[in-house]
Amino acid sequence: MEEQEALDLQADWSDISQGLRKDLGNQLFTQWIRPIQLGSFNKETGTLELFLPTEFSANWVNDRFHDRLSLAWKIARSEVRHVSIKVHPGRRKLADLDLRGDDGFGHRAANDATLAMESIGDDGFTSSVGLDPSLTFAAFVTGSTNVLAKNAAERMAKAEKPQFSPLYLKAATGQGKTHLMHAIGHSYLQAHPRARIFYCSAERFMVEFVQALKSNEMIEFKARLRGFDLLLVDDIQFIIGKASAQEELLYTIDALLAEGKRLVFAADRAPQALDGVEPRLLSRLSMGLVADIQAADIELRRLILESKLTKFAPLDVPDDVIDFLARTINRNVRELVGGLNKLVAYAQLTGQEVSLQLAEEQLTDILSANRRRITIDEIQRTVCQFYRIDRSEMSSKRRARAVVRPRQVAMYLAKVLTPRSYPEIGRKFGGRDHSTVIHAVRLIEDLRQRDADMDGDVRSLLRQLES
Repeated sequence: MEEQEALDLQADWSDISQGLRKDLGNQLFTQWIRPIQLGSFNKETGTLELFLPTEFSANWVNDRFHDRLSLAWKIARSEVRHVSIKVHPGRRKLADLDLRGDDGFGHRAANDATLAMESIGDDGFTSSVGLDPSLTFAAFVTGSTNVLAKNAAERMAKAEKPQFSPLYLKAATGQGKTHLMHAIGHSYLQAHPRARIFYCSAERFMVEFVQALKSNEMIEFKARLRGFDLLLVDDIQFIIGKASAQEELLYTIDALLAEGKRLVFAADRAPQALDGVEPRLLSRLSMGLVADIQAADIELRRLILESKLTKFAPLDVPDDVIDFLARTINRNVRELVGGLNKLVAYAQLTGQEVSLQLAEEQLTDILSANRRRITIDEIQRTVCQFYRIDRSEMSSKRRARAVVRPRQVAMYLAKVLTPRSYPEIGRKFGGRDHSTVIHAVRLIEDLRQRDADMDGDVRSLLRQLES
């Protein structure tokens, strides 16, 4: 398989995996889909091989998910006409795992797919890293909520010695911390082609630790860990309560720091919020830089969707659909991109145009899970605080510009953010006629196009209300 073709296939598998995780749920996905490794692709027959570690799992996946996997691949890549699911021809022993962030079979405990990428030096030295080729700095969309973490990650990957180590990335599920970890690995490997890099989840760290303990290979395990130039450990919260594994990780951190090596950890909570962590380990995790990734705001969600649109060219996705998805799917970036992928796939399979109506019909589950019920009372209260006027002005008859414009903004937001009709909104604003609400909505829409200050006010209010 050519290198570029392998990269393209892996990128498609990453997207397919994300969709399957959402459709099947974490339990089914983790048990049956995540262990899948890409095999060879035969262009003449259009057959793609998918490998699983055991005959039982291969038969199980073949019986229950073959049609789903085949359809997903045909959507992602038209030249894939057949999918062959079979048992992997062999698995390597723990001792052969040196530079991979996986279990020797090519899959990671914490992520959807892995590509083992190799770089061979002049003397034949080979290093393999379990990194997703699609998760690079170039593919990471930056906004105000993640710029600190992005800059810190880039600094960690530079050729010169970093100002801080370890780097601790804190973010909720689906906000980009794993993406940044992989990006660090890719960038560091470009700057140091002969570097030894180890990526794993905390869960995988514990599994390998226990395997080494049972097979009396602890000396080899420790030596291997301490030989890496860059250590990337994801989902560190899952190492909680494992005293022996915590102790070994602590010693590894100390040894690597003493040699000026680089360490990156990621978790869904701050170090201080980790329960059951040994105090000395907690101290090590906190001693570098803790970079927080906040939930993506609506501007960043739009940018992320727009960055994905080039993949679907020449399919047209209207601006109002992008705005609707960005405004409505706000829990995490993974769901946001998954929603766009699902909508586009449905449109392509059925030959329909992407529209707001189609989005509302086909993304019902995603939209209902994300939609927080914002009330008109909440909107009025937020607008009054923003413009520093009394709450009573929302219902008063005063016509002074200082109160009329905020009142119109509140009416506009009520129409955008709630399912209330024009007459219902009018009644909440002192019994005003529905035509008054319509006028306010159209006026604010027009002002947003012509007046940067008004557009800025509305964007700021949207952020407050949707956060």
